[in-house]
Amino acid sequence: MRMLIASATLGLAVVQSGCAFEPVQPWDKDVLAQRKMQLEGYPLDTYLDDHIYFSKEASSGGQAVGGGGCGCN
Repeated sequence: MRMLIASATLGLAVVQSGCAFEPVQPWDKDVLAQRKMQLEGYPLDTYLDDHIYFSKEASSGGQAVGGGGCGCN
């Protein structure tokens, strides 16, 4: 019984220590704004890849890419 209480107490302490909410400080925002921290590091390349994909698939629309199967807008 002691072992169960000790492990539950330890588990609760670990969970509570990891859930501390700290707002992002102004001096930390430069690190978060770096290109390597973005979901898409090169948004222009992603846009061009999407344009080429939808142009070749002969479909129009999709992810703000216009055009048809010919590749022209």
